[in-house]
Amino acid sequence: MARYTGPRARICRRLDFPVFESPKFSSIRKNFPPGQHGATNRSKLSNYGIQLREKQRIKYLYGILEKQFRNYFKKAVKKNGPTGDNLLIMLESRLDNTVYRLGLASTRRSARQLVSHKHILVNNKIVNIPSFLLSPGDIIQVRDKSKTNSMFQDSMRRIQGDNPMPWLILDKSKLSGTFSQLPEREQITEPVNEQLVVELYSK
Repeated sequence: MARYTGPRARICRRLDFPVFESPKFSSIRKNFPPGQHGATNRSKLSNYGIQLREKQRIKYLYGILEKQFRNYFKKAVKKNGPTGDNLLIMLESRLDNTVYRLGLASTRRSARQLVSHKHILVNNKIVNIPSFLLSPGDIIQVRDKSKTNSMFQDSMRRIQGDNPMPWLILDKSKLSGTFSQLPEREQITEPVNEQLVVELYSK
């Protein structure tokens, strides 16, 4: 499973962005990068540096590594429509991200673990690949053997409303959800600028 396992607080400070959903990393406590000279070496980022930082933000936010990210970008280029929109829509369509968006996990990191440990079904079949891309109409649910886990019940109690995202339909009582449609760019609320990534890879 491709995921970052290093120091997360350091990454949040370096990118000046809370890329991990845990409250522990929700705020950047220091306004300078990590390291011995972080407070003194604060040169202004070049255009390339800004573009690279935005790519890193998106990578860490969705929990994917460089090679995988490049593959997503190549696929996004081949699709109809704006490349940046296509890229974010694919990332939002990942199974681990959808488990997180449905509220079955409190973080994307936890969602990846749930998928990898075979707690999640897609269309009544176990899928243990976090990067699995969902299609409209797919039904995601917790397998019966796992439904007694208090973690899922606690997750459902934290959710307000029935539809956490416009493209998802949640059934709390069944611990399941439907990926009803591909998300539209304006429905994706993450504060990222994917156009900077397009500019970076277009050089």
